[in-house]
Amino acid sequence: MALAPVPVLVLGIGNVLLSDEGAGVRVIEALRQFELPEGVELIDGGTGGADLVEFLADRQKVIVVGATDSDARPGTVQRLTVDQLLPAPGESVSLHQLDLLESLRIAEQLGCAPREVVVFGIQPARIVPGLELSPEVAAALPRAIALVQMELKGW
Repeated sequence: MALAPVPVLVLGIGNVLLSDEGAGVRVIEALRQFELPEGVELIDGGTGGADLVEFLADRQKVIVVGATDSDARPGTVQRLTVDQLLPAPGESVSLHQLDLLESLRIAEQLGCAPREVVVFGIQPARIVPGLELSPEVAAALPRAIALVQMELKGW
């Protein structure tokens, strides 16, 4: 018999090999340095596709952190809902956003969707091969970390 997942998941998604694309994973790495409330799990979702369903299943709350292109200034951190991730007609969306949306849709169909999903999107400055974040995104990480921590306190 499998153990029930802890109630809250903080999921970082992105590819650390593509500079700012890895911002969500970098936030998860940084959050591991802090004491978090009981019932919170941190997961590096990397570039996971439909396999994200197993992480999302049966959670009370999921906080997703990743690079999202919202045409904001590089390094801008925005709190978004899943509905805000849906592309407008003719608008492109990142593969990771599609993977997340598809995983949430599958979880819903399976009857194990999380009750609440919040996304913290970080506007990338560059998505190019490399391990280093741009200065703008690196400077935004403390804000993203603080926003996730505030979201956890409010839970």
